[in-house]
Amino acid sequence: MGFLYSQFFGTPAYPKGNFSGKTIVVTGSNVGLGKEAARHYARLGAGKLILAVRSVDKGRTAKEDIVRTTGHKNTQVWKLDMGDYSSIQSFAKRAEAELDRIDILIANAGVVRAEYHEVNGHEEGIAINVIATTLLMANMMPKMRDTASQFNTRPTFTITGSGAYEHTTFPQRSAPDGQILTTLSDRETCEKYWSQQYPVSKLIQLLIVRAIADDHPASEFPVVVNIVNPGLCWSQLAREATGWGFWFFRLIVARSTEVGSRTLVHAGASGMETHGKYLSDCMVEEPSPLVTDAAGKKGQERIAAEVIKAIEAIQPGVSKKFQTT
Repeated sequence: MGFLYSQFFGTPAYPKGNFSGKTIVVTGSNVGLGKEAARHYARLGAGKLILAVRSVDKGRTAKEDIVRTTGHKNTQVWKLDMGDYSSIQSFAKRAEAELDRIDILIANAGVVRAEYHEVNGHEEGIAINVIATTLLMANMMPKMRDTASQFNTRPTFTITGSGAYEHTTFPQRSAPDGQILTTLSDRETCEKYWSQQYPVSKLIQLLIVRAIADDHPASEFPVVVNIVNPGLCWSQLAREATGWGFWFFRLIVARSTEVGSRTLVHAGASGMETHGKYLSDCMVEEPSPLVTDAAGKKGQERIAAEVIKAIEAIQPGVSKKFQTT
């Protein structure tokens, strides 16, 4: 579906369903898409709703608003700073200790910057959107697998992606083997291709989801891992974007965060047919040739290996958490 057609005519359906008894985690849920997705889950009766946020104070404000509008009785605010790898590990340990189950995790926290910033030795978008998100996914897999076996269900780990992934040629994939992440964080290279930096981070998220599904197919893996494009929305994610042109374009074209959040709720509630898939407008969509052609598949293999190596450097043995035996 074309971008403009999708924005104007592809309005996602208002979420329905019953999430009673389910434990749902939404990261980056103090504002924007994450907050509105959390509000939908609360409205639909989630048994337990965890707002995983960097600022606990802002999370509490979001909780108050969600509870006021939905009457939800079990919304909790947990600390999770995706820019701090130890925070991710602590969050996972807390979830293991305090939660009986995790049925849905919406990995919504992400960044887009107007200029270069470095976090943990990488450009911030790569550090948070790619490495931290993969580290979180790996650390949450044991609890989500346990949920599957104990409650005879199939949990879902959903990443908030973006159709922006199509707006890059991924020039950094020409780097030597083992050097793509390094090249993506090299300041000179970043500034040369800055307009592609965020799209590349979203492309890599998609490649990681596909790589995980290739290594752990739905027939053998009890957790659904998918990625969703919410469309262009009025969100604080783009708060650093400058220029009247972009502001005016967004004014005319963008969805509200509530409408965009419907796609997150749908993806989180989707079944094994969406494992490894890219969803847009509440439908599975075939990715562009940049992902599916021979060069794309080779790029997927290379970048997935680098990202796994990166999370192993942070937490040795963490990639084994994907294994089912």
